Amino acid sequence: MNSSPENLKVSINERDSVTALLYLAAKRDRKGITLILGHGAGANQLHPFMQLFAKGLAARGLDVLTFNFVYMEQGRRVPDPKAKLESCYRAVIEAAHKHSKLKGNQIVIGGKSMGGRIASQVAAAMEADAGPDSSATASISGLVFLGYPLHPPGNPEKLRDAHLDQIKAPMLFVQGARDAFGTEDEIRGVIKRLKLPATLHAIEGGDHSLKVPKSSSLTQEQVYESAMDTIVTWLN
Repeated sequence: MNSSPENLKVSINERDSVTALLYLAAKRDRKGITLILGHGAGANQLHPFMQLFAKGLAARGLDVLTFNFVYMEQGRRVPDPKAKLESCYRAVIEAAHKHSKLKGNQIVIGGKSMGGRIASQVAAAMEADAGPDSSATASISGLVFLGYPLHPPGNPEKLRDAHLDQIKAPMLFVQGARDAFGTEDEIRGVIKRLKLPATLHAIEGGDHSLKVPKSSSLTQEQVYESAMDTIVTWLN
């Protein structure tokens, strides 16, 4: 990948804009895929987890685009309403389509926790906007979730899955087996129940940030490297 990401400004509306970072893969390694990753609710795109995956996936041939949601860009702690989060993500998708260095790339969307959930809501909304006779997600080749927040911790009955079966693009769930927001078994159950075009990569012993206990047979670095290898293999 290139030594440092390219800093971009994405206009959301007449008042708001956000910072995005483009991690371009080295020319000899580029796979023709742009992976857009939204951050989680409590940390922006500069969080070590986001930077680690952006740099690691770019090193593996993906052009990775991260961004801040508006509330985070403006230094606020409480996430924006659903519509504003989704409009921000849509604007970043549009910016990726128009960027000269990303022309011709397939677009894959996703993110960490909330970022992945908003990506899924955007994909579902695009399908609904298009109606039954067309595929709005034709411009979206897939979705990658890094710890999908299926439900609030301790409230497994409050599922955030009602929209997932509207998505036609293939999905990859990278999920910790002991994730308090949705365990491996819970995600597997949703995939089966909704008959989703989805693949599950479970992290044994992993939590919501894919962190494993010290007793794990793998180091944390090995876990993250394996997850990134899985993402690239799945996209290929």
